[in-house]
Amino acid sequence: MPTLNWIGKEKVINHHRDVPFRVLEHQYGFTEENGKTQAETGSGNMIIHGDNLEALKALLPKYEGKIKCIYIDPPYNTGNENWVYNDNVNHPKIKKWLGEIVGKEGDDLSRHDKWLCMMYPRLQLLHKLLSRDGIIFISIDDNEYQNLKYTCDEIFGRGNFITNFTWRTDGNFDNQAKIKINHEYILCYAKNSDLFEHPKVVDPNIPEGSKLFKTEIRNTIVKNGPKNPISKVTLPIGFPCDLESGTISARSDAWPHYESDAIIKDFKLSKEVIVESGWSSKGILEDFIKAKFKPVKDSKAQDTTFVISKTGAIENVKSRSEASHVVSSLFNMGSTQNMSSELKKIGVDFDYPKSLSLIEYLISIMNGDNFYVLDSFAGSGTTAHAVLNLNKKDKRNRKFIMIEMMDYAETIAAERIKHVIEGYSDIAATGGSFDFYSLGQPLFIGDNAEYLNEEVGIVKIREYIWYSETRTPFSDKPKTKTKDTPYFLGKKEDAAYYFIYEKDSLTTLDFDMLATLKTKAGQYVIYADNCLLPKEFLLQKNIIFKKIPRDITRF
Repeated sequence: MPTLNWIGKEKVINHHRDVPFRVLEHQYGFTEENGKTQAETGSGNMIIHGDNLEALKALLPKYEGKIKCIYIDPPYNTGNENWVYNDNVNHPKIKKWLGEIVGKEGDDLSRHDKWLCMMYPRLQLLHKLLSRDGIIFISIDDNEYQNLKYTCDEIFGRGNFITNFTWRTDGNFDNQAKIKINHEYILCYAKNSDLFEHPKVVDPNIPEGSKLFKTEIRNTIVKNGPKNPISKVTLPIGFPCDLESGTISARSDAWPHYESDAIIKDFKLSKEVIVESGWSSKGILEDFIKAKFKPVKDSKAQDTTFVISKTGAIENVKSRSEASHVVSSLFNMGSTQNMSSELKKIGVDFDYPKSLSLIEYLISIMNGDNFYVLDSFAGSGTTAHAVLNLNKKDKRNRKFIMIEMMDYAETIAAERIKHVIEGYSDIAATGGSFDFYSLGQPLFIGDNAEYLNEEVGIVKIREYIWYSETRTPFSDKPKTKTKDTPYFLGKKEDAAYYFIYEKDSLTTLDFDMLATLKTKAGQYVIYADNCLLPKEFLLQKNIIFKKIPRDITRF
């Protein structure tokens, strides 16, 4: 597979590992009933103000592998966006970029290198956060499309590429360009393409009377051509027919050919008949025959049966509870101009907000009632708005996590969502709630970030220790019925974890401390400041001791 190289790539491939873990500090909550409140709402909806690289890293302990839908609208690198590269990467050439506004083509010869260095670690973290059945949508235009495609092939895997949506932006294109550009792209990748389900949604441009909305669809499977070579199929006694009784005569002048008369009684064949044609669904037809004419599943998991029509055609009959028809060309889904006008009703002035109807449609492609939607380039908050709208329409419980580094995370995005929840202008309230967070202290401090930052509190420290050991959220740890010591973190896959910690005193793992640990397990991972147990004993009892990384010289 072709790979893309650029200045600084070797330093940013693993830069996401060097990004410090920071805690998220709750600033306030907001509910429809009570408005702004100091208490956390518990809704799961979050708006985070801070650099999205550090914010994404901060989400890992709780949300790694938990996000089913990601939409991002990163800088397109047009040269007019005034974005600044500020990631703390230890590379002499990259350090020269810090604080500099990325310029236009020709003026800034490293603009594409800067953009790729900015995007790569963020995409790495987004990949970690994405669930096994998750999808990521990335808006982009011609400036960085090729670079983004190669990069996503590398990070998500080329086999997990779903499609490249083309969005007709329906904007105002009254300019002097030789060719007016009225499209953007939305790259779509899965974490695992095999787990991406057929969407239960129909392109909104399909007319209401379309057969796509029918619960039963019939189509002939006779299909002749180079990809459908002619072959014979034996239809056994009992094969279903549309005719109650009658005969379809042997024929070779119409497809499918019948080698003998097909005798029909009580809506089924009364004797075996051989038919010949090219087939579009021969394998499923044969499965249907083997299943003794009971419904079988097609590639979309639709119940499928087969029948001989009154004309002698062989038709498949597909039953479905919900229609599915998503195409890669998106149009009649709003524009940034229309969205700007809509935001003015709330008193928000924002350049180039994404279309609300577009984001609603993309999210609706994901099946499920209760999942997280993440947008780490949140801008004015369109993705959160879309989630609230969809939940109101279909009574589901999707949750949003928005990240925005600019100050308008609060003054525009959060204010917009408050108006959406409560209703504005002639738009009815969606209801709902959210919590607003900022990036707090790092979990590790010191010249080389070698010590735990004890000021973040024991709860955050315990969450991190569990995550670092198990790579699962502390909130998802298996429930263990035990009256164990408060130092017990949990048990996973027959390993018990203990964090023996006191903020103002040293702790020691010795025989007395060991006697207080009650959970039975095949292996023990125990953190403390000191250990007085013999190495031979630790090996014999399958105990792994780990020294708590903190500065103990103050004790």
